[in-house]
Amino acid sequence: MTKPGAKCSFCHKPKDQALILISGVDAYICESCVEQAKTIIEDEIMPFEADGDLAQVNSIDGKDIKMLKPMEIKERLDDYVIGQDDSKRVLAVAVYNHYKRIMQQKEGEEDDVEIEKSNVVMLGRTGTGKTLLARTIARLLNVPFTIVDATVFTEAGYVGEDVESMLTRLLQACDYDVSAAERGIVYIDEIDKVARKNDNPSITRDVSGEGVQQALLKMLEGTDILVPPQGGRKHPEQKLVKVNTKNVLFICGGAFAGIEKQIAKRINTQVIGFKGNAEEEVDTENLLQYVSHQDLKSFGLIPELLGRMPVLTHLNPLDKPTLRRILIEPKNALVKQYKRLFSMEDIDLTFTEEALDLIVDKTVEYSLGARGLRSICEAIMTDAMFEMPSQAGVDKFEITEEYANSKLDKTKLAVMEQTV
Repeated sequence: MTKPGAKCSFCHKPKDQALILISGVDAYICESCVEQAKTIIEDEIMPFEADGDLAQVNSIDGKDIKMLKPMEIKERLDDYVIGQDDSKRVLAVAVYNHYKRIMQQKEGEEDDVEIEKSNVVMLGRTGTGKTLLARTIARLLNVPFTIVDATVFTEAGYVGEDVESMLTRLLQACDYDVSAAERGIVYIDEIDKVARKNDNPSITRDVSGEGVQQALLKMLEGTDILVPPQGGRKHPEQKLVKVNTKNVLFICGGAFAGIEKQIAKRINTQVIGFKGNAEEEVDTENLLQYVSHQDLKSFGLIPELLGRMPVLTHLNPLDKPTLRRILIEPKNALVKQYKRLFSMEDIDLTFTEEALDLIVDKTVEYSLGARGLRSICEAIMTDAMFEMPSQAGVDKFEITEEYANSKLDKTKLAVMEQTV
């Protein structure tokens, strides 16, 4: 029962101006403040996706995770990454199973079946979207996620970073919440750069190859790792944090340049003899689709490491139609980015169909993948982006094939084309 003269302890609204005044211990709260408090809780503790559907609600202990189904994860990836359906399906399943492993352990099911994690390794040429897939998944998930580069890792005791530094970055991604980090996902980029060198010409020890792979073994399988919370080298006076990697999902990616030779050699060996299937044609333009763990072993990854990455997938090389779609379709497509830049100067930017075809053709010539699209676009657009902001009265600008050719002929790209 409210006392005479009571008022809301938050907004100081009198009792006669409030619909209801809820009493507590020496305090009161009105219906308006209750509604405002509810809104704050929804914004801070239960974040939703921008479009309102497929809400991802994760409590800090992992009990209230509303999981995205594999098909839903792939649909979200389709908004930003064109093509690569096989890799999207593999990653969607791996991430979904990672959620389910977490849920099974939190629910404490009385079952002898323990779901093992399936670490993933992705192969693909440069510019096909390996890192983009990882970054896009990072936006979809509500578990700690970090991307690390394998090229900086060396054996313990040598100049460089220890493999434990990737867990430091995972801790930083979740504000040093160890329990959250132990359910996170780590994307290791450029994993092919730590391959074993069989014919190393150096007389010194290769400290960035096989030794790094061996250091990764226990981490990928799952064990307690002592991690410097601020990074850097371990020393006796430093405080270390123990992180268990049993539930950390590792996704590895790399270009594996030259592995096609290993694949071609293995395929040719298989088709010779009475068991060879003469009717099966080999797509020599995309040999990565035939990759196996045996090829990765021949490339230089040790068998112990491959055994801890059972899921293997590849990314297809980008052809002209795919590059054309990448240029205009994704939510963050290059054409949309340039239009946004010019719209900030109140200029309506348009591209002709012939100009878009020219950009795609030049990108295919240089074999740089999707990254080559930006290189060509920058060569074409630099002069316009330099001059237009200072010109008054310009409200429309069209990129034609003739304009694009004239700008490309003046750049160093034309000289590069002559020397290739």
